[in-house]
Amino acid sequence: MPATKKVPMRMCVGCHEMKPKKELRRIVRSPEGEISIDLKGKKPGRGAYVCLDSECLKKARKSRGLERKLESVISPEVYDSLESEFARIIQDGSGE
Repeated sequence: MPATKKVPMRMCVGCHEMKPKKELRRIVRSPEGEISIDLKGKKPGRGAYVCLDSECLKKARKSRGLERKLESVISPEVYDSLESEFARIIQDGSGE
């Protein structure tokens, strides 16, 4: 009998829904303090997960959930760059 593989689940900091890890995007704060989108899920640092939806990123910004999870203050410029990167990823349709 083959063993079923466990699907890792993560919570979106915007909508607070548990979803499979592959459906979410990891936002990471590097040890140097730089905040970016981790497309491969391998970057070192503290991470938080957000749905690949601009609305969830807006909710995370409004509730400051991303700041709490990353234990860092995030400037409006960083949020704006994250939103533009999300829009580019969604437009490309690749998700990678």
